[in-house]
Amino acid sequence: MADDPQEPAAEPAKSPISAFSDPTYRTGVVELLGVLALGEITAFERLAEDAKMAPTMADKAELSSMATVEFGHYVSLRDRLVELGADPYAAMEPFEESFERFHRNTAPSDWLESLVKAYVGDGLAADFYREIATYLDPDTRELIMSALADSGQSEFAVERVRTAIEAEPRSGGRLALWGRRLMGEALSQAQLVAAEHDGLTAVLVGGADRPGMDLAGIGRMFARLTENHAKRMASLGLAS
Repeated sequence: MADDPQEPAAEPAKSPISAFSDPTYRTGVVELLGVLALGEITAFERLAEDAKMAPTMADKAELSSMATVEFGHYVSLRDRLVELGADPYAAMEPFEESFERFHRNTAPSDWLESLVKAYVGDGLAADFYREIATYLDPDTRELIMSALADSGQSEFAVERVRTAIEAEPRSGGRLALWGRRLMGEALSQAQLVAAEHDGLTAVLVGGADRPGMDLAGIGRMFARLTENHAKRMASLGLAS
């Protein structure tokens, strides 16, 4: 996944034993691990496909290596779902339509757009899931943070995109518009995923005995997501 310009503020989380005694919490964790597992295997597939557009063999090899890392993250999440007694494929299935819709609406037309999508789009999604992970038990939070760790896209994408813009400055405007489109689609995707799945919503807003976000906190979260997006765009040399 892409880098993390700004970590969410840390909040206390319940211990694993007390947390999983709450069936609502367990449902939320299974849903979150399901959507993340689907995101990782989708990233694996997309990187492997994007490698076909790479202009050099070195670039193809770099993306293939990143795809391998993403698949490793998927395996960790899948195994954790099995440990929780959940069917990992059943946990992923409810999110397939949302993912297909997002990737259908943000299909890159060339190599540079695919790099911007990997860096900006995946980065925004990772920020959103890190925000939710803040309210989870330590073991689950650690697993999710590991799965969202940068697998190399950040440095690779920034270097390639900046070099391309220096060689052809006019491409910067097109890529800036693409980055804004990705931002809008990714935010809509994040809001829909949370709203359509009660378990995820319950984890985010908390409960009587669990910390969570109020409406003001949710507003601050989306402000942080927007700020991080602007930082990523700037690192690419693009206006947000």
